[in-house]
Amino acid sequence: MASKNKSYLGILDFDREPGWVRPTPRPGSLMSPDTYGFPVLIESVKGSTVDRTMSGDLTLVPAYIAAARKLVEQGAAAIGSNCGFAIRYQAAVAAAVDVPVMMSTLVLLPSLLRQLAPSAQVGVVTSDSTLFAEDLLGVTDPTERARVVVVGIEGGNMARNSAMNRPTEPAEIEEDVVACVTRLVDANPKVAALLFTCTLFPAITPSIRRKFGRPIYDISTACRLALESAVSPGLVHARKE
Repeated sequence: MASKNKSYLGILDFDREPGWVRPTPRPGSLMSPDTYGFPVLIESVKGSTVDRTMSGDLTLVPAYIAAARKLVEQGAAAIGSNCGFAIRYQAAVAAAVDVPVMMSTLVLLPSLLRQLAPSAQVGVVTSDSTLFAEDLLGVTDPTERARVVVVGIEGGNMARNSAMNRPTEPAEIEEDVVACVTRLVDANPKVAALLFTCTLFPAITPSIRRKFGRPIYDISTACRLALESAVSPGLVHARKE
């Protein structure tokens, strides 16, 4: 039976190697309680390596459902995930639990297109656009699809660090994203908003927003929306105990 005390944001994470120690999340990052003013509970999805999740391995669906249900049983008021490509598991997880589910910022894309003028474009910024498949967008209308421009930071600091199995500092991510977004808006001046799919981007979202003066939606935006709908009498940090 699901807990009646909804007291956490639940995050579905990759399956980590034995002995791996989770670093303390940085303020502003996906998994930091400070990002939401609300506790965070993390659950690993059995078998969900980065490669399997990003490729959309559908044999992982039962594991995603099981992990999501476990989070709800422990008191999750809403559920997010640590991979933008996990949008492929959105429908299955949402159908399996009774709380709001935001597996990826891409859940917001259809509504974001409707928020903007029909002539405006949305820039989708991902970790690697070469791995980004059309089914991730969830946009089938050709006119709407033409308004979406997908770009990635492949070949930058994050890719090089990943190849050497070392972490990437926020300043390095920001360098990658600034260069990518600069190219994007120079080539597509009608881009009126940005949607970040990579779950490492929220920590640098504020500085990118200030630099480019455009609305930016990231996974923490999606998770805040889910929390706002589920537990907040006003602002998330103003919730009643």
